[in-house]
Order: sequence, then structure tokens, then C-alpha cells
Amino acid sequence: MNHQPKDHQPTDVILHVFDWPYSLVAERASSIFEAGYKAVLVSPPMKSAKSDQGTEWWQRYQPQDYRVIDNQLGDTQSFIEMTNALKALGVHTYADVVFNHMANESKKRLDLQYPSSTDMKRYQKSSRYYKKQILFGDLSEPLFKEEDFIEAFGIKDWKDKWQVQNGRITGGPHDQGLPTLRDCPHVVEMQQAYLKALKTLGVKGFRIDAAKHMTIEHLKKVWTEEITRDVHIFGEIITDGGATKEEYQLFLEPYLAETSLGAYDFPLFQTVYNALKKSGSLKWLIDPYCFGEALSKERAITFAITHDIPNNDVFAKLVMDEELESLAYSYILGRDGGVPLIYTDLDTSNITNKLGEPRWFNAWQDPKLTAQIEFHNKMHGLPMVMIEASDDLLVFSRGEKGIVIINKSVRSQKVELNWNHALTDLLSGQVFVSDGVKVLVEAAPISSYMLCK
Repeated sequence: MNHQPKDHQPTDVILHVFDWPYSLVAERASSIFEAGYKAVLVSPPMKSAKSDQGTEWWQRYQPQDYRVIDNQLGDTQSFIEMTNALKALGVHTYADVVFNHMANESKKRLDLQYPSSTDMKRYQKSSRYYKKQILFGDLSEPLFKEEDFIEAFGIKDWKDKWQVQNGRITGGPHDQGLPTLRDCPHVVEMQQAYLKALKTLGVKGFRIDAAKHMTIEHLKKVWTEEITRDVHIFGEIITDGGATKEEYQLFLEPYLAETSLGAYDFPLFQTVYNALKKSGSLKWLIDPYCFGEALSKERAITFAITHDIPNNDVFAKLVMDEELESLAYSYILGRDGGVPLIYTDLDTSNITNKLGEPRWFNAWQDPKLTAQIEFHNKMHGLPMVMIEASDDLLVFSRGEKGIVIINKSVRSQKVELNWNHALTDLLSGQVFVSDGVKVLVEAAPISSYMLCK
């Protein structure tokens, strides 16, 4: 999606199938397509720890080797079958990539060879299997050696840019942490070879994990014009808000200024989260970009939740109530701009919904969410015009085809629309008739409407 004409902005909805096996994605390809998704983001397709008993989701973010796909979610063969199943339906495959660090294997060994000598022996012992999994390179040689890593020290000050981009991400003072890769020709060459191999398999987008931990110089060396051509790329740079916040200025601002890559719109997320709180105001959602509280529509990956929020204690407070998350999706999928990213998992967080079911297990095919996606797809490219905004009510149109109403109040609110046709709410199926001049909608408490003519 890069290198498109300037009037074309990426808007296709991405489904983040967090920690789904590749075979499950292939099995559900038709249902994913029918739900309105145009791309699927899968967990990192590389070699990482696996066992017969299963492994924790975070193991997927601790690479052992780029040259083969061999992890708890599948191997190169199942990855190819998945991409082919999606491609047959016109759905793109996006891959999560981890380039900042390699796996913390300090409990097993003290050297910094990747893959480990044990894994190298496994390659020889099961050579027939691993020959089928090769993406690139020579498995008789290590991918990385000690000289490819920065000298070890743990990050202590997360507002110190040099520490964040050179130190190790650790679980505390007694954890050796994730070995940080050096910005050097060999590392860049291997990372580019990996990306080229995935592009050859048909991958059309990349999410850069832990992008704030990589220097801008390293990112620019890897993501050259050749690599970025015809693919959509976005970085994960977690910040606690928009342009006035220190984290934004330290990490996101330079990334946006010095690369052409997209990014998670954490500023907009924080704005939406704050606006939906009892003490917040929906007026903050009129034009957040104008106030530095959202990224430009061409660069933004918008969301109501990411995998880090429910699965890491440090972000758990940002999990919205189900009703508010639905309102957030009506705004994100109703507005003009950004690429919406929808999160689903297989219950990695153990958080349940009001029915006692895993909260995001079937979220991807929830009828209300698929209706919100349908509205998004119908309104592609139509201008967004604010009609009414107060602390508790937000109403905007999308061209002459649609209207979004969000009522976060605990009481119903009357909305008068200058509209001479009947309007159908995609979320409920309810039809609101026009008297020839106006349509009257009584917006229920804590609810949203996505109306089409």
C-alpha cells in the first residue's frame, strides 16, 4: 500500500489473529473474507520455542532463527498454505516481525549464537524436514554470532532514548533480558533477506514489533525502497498520548519525521479512551489530528485494543468495558482515515465477557462488529462532516451515504437529522423513516448507530 498515488489512502480493515495457528487461519479464510476483512496479521513467522505441551504467546516474540518458520503456530508449509488460502479470496497476509532482539536463552546457555548449537544439531538430525522449511540461507551456519549483539545491560530508565534503543528488555533485575541486535551490515543483510523471502511467499504487509527499541538509522537501513515497495508497513511505538507527551517526542515524532512508514495510532487510542470515560468529552473526537492527538490518516493504524493491552499487566487498565469498546469501534470504523486493526485471540488473557466467555475469542465475527466493518467498507473515500458534538453525544456524516451517532450518556438523547430518505442502522437493523425533511433518532443510552440510506 506504500507508493500509491497521494489521493489513495490505505483504509482496509486488518484482522489481528493474535496467536492463532496458521492452519486455523487457513481453515477460517472464507469466514474472515465474508466478515469484511481485507488483510490478516499473523504472529511472527520465524523459528521460536515450541513444545508438545504448548508455549506462552510471548515466546513467539523471542526469535531463534529467521531462516525457517518453525514455531508453536506452524511451519513454513502451513504458512504457505495459509497465505494461498487467503490470497484465493483476495485477502492479504501481514506478518509480525521481531528485529530488535533474539530469544533470551540464558537459563540454558551463556553464548550468543543463534540458533543455538542444540538447534543446529536438530537441523542436521531432521534435515529432510528442515530443508522443506527453509526461507533463505544456509542452515549449516549460524544466523548470528556474539559480534552481532550489543553489550548486555538492562533498560532502567524508559525515558532515556539511548538506553531504550541499546539496552535489553528485561523482566526485572534478575532477568538477563532479550539480547539486542547490533546495527551492522550482517544483521541488516539477514533481516532484509528474511523480508524478501516473505514477500516472495506473498506477504503484503509487515508490523515491526518493538520499533521504539530500534534506532531510526537501523530501521532506515532495513526498510529500503526495494523492501517497502508494494507492501504496507507499520511500527509498534507505544506512547502514552499525543504530541505534547514526552514519549511521543522521544520516539514517535522522529520515526514519523524520518521514515515514511505507518505506525500504531496510540495518540488517537488515548484520546478515544479518555473521551469515552465519564469525565471525558466526545468533543475531543471532532478533529484530534488538528491538536496533535492523532496521526495523519495516511500513516495511522487505528485500534480499540492491541495484544499488549489485555496480555500485559502494565497496560491492563486500558482495557475498556465491552460497551465502551463497541463505541470506540463505531468511531474508529465510522471515521475517515487510518487503517483499522481488529484484535482477536484464543483466550491468552483469560479475561471474560459478560456472558462468562473468553472476551476476544469470537470478537472477530461478532455481528455488531461485522456490521461496523460493513459500514466502514461502504463509506470508503467519503468525506466526514461533524453534525453535532457535546460531552456525551457525537454525530457525523460520511458524504451523503451514512451517519454515525455515538451516545455515551446513561440517558437517551434525541437526534434530528436533515435527511429526506429513510435510514437503516446496520448495527441493529432498525429503520428510521423520514418525514421528507428530517429523520428523528432517539439514541439509547451508551449506544451507537451506523446509519445508511
